[in-house]
Amino acid sequence: MESAEPKVKPARHGLSRGIYLLPSLFTAGTLVCGYVALLSTLRGDFDYAARAIGYAIVFDALDGRIARLTNSSSDFGREFDSLADVIGFGVAPAFLAFAWGIRPVEEIAGTQLVQHLREAGWVISFAFVICGAARLARFNIQSARPAEDRRYFVGLPIPGGAAVIAAVVHWAKYPINDWIYGVIWMIVVGLVAFFMVSRMRYPTFKTVDLRRRRSYMGIILIGIAVYAIWAYSEYALLVVAVVYA
Repeated sequence: MESAEPKVKPARHGLSRGIYLLPSLFTAGTLVCGYVALLSTLRGDFDYAARAIGYAIVFDALDGRIARLTNSSSDFGREFDSLADVIGFGVAPAFLAFAWGIRPVEEIAGTQLVQHLREAGWVISFAFVICGAARLARFNIQSARPAEDRRYFVGLPIPGGAAVIAAVVHWAKYPINDWIYGVIWMIVVGLVAFFMVSRMRYPTFKTVDLRRRRSYMGIILIGIAVYAIWAYSEYALLVVAVVYA
């Protein structure tokens, strides 16, 4: 006699857990790239550090997009993403900005003026870190509000600030060895830090629907942009980062 008990269907718990872990894997990629950028800066490979920050920006863009597409956003994912962003887009770019644009000047000319430049560099690079952390805290508060306009960020996003530093280093390659350029570089870093805590509005591109059909002209322009970044990354990425900032 067959049992009257109903057959139990296989649970989909494992699949659901895998979907929720997927965005966190990309967030971990952001954290790894930030760590690699720090190590590369320590050994003086500034261009590789800038590239690592660029890869971190790609991972950061993908984790949010995947979380929205799979409807797998979570409180843990948001907190993990913020902590990874502090390392990848706050500490690593600030460390790179000081090691590339301030410290080489000190090693070449040990004058009293250069000592003041070094001390100012400490303050401004730390200002970049703390402004980036404040920007992330404000973003977390604003993103929890249901009426928040998803089309714009308030203040320059911290990946955008990191992109400016990484793009300049990737474009110039060689570190700064003149105190005049060191002063200009500190002004640039200070301005980027200010933009992050400002009230200026920046497009989020979150409302762009990748599943919507595109015109041939749009596909051609995207193809040209991708080729320009691949073939002339130094100039293309610098233009994109500076224009957005």
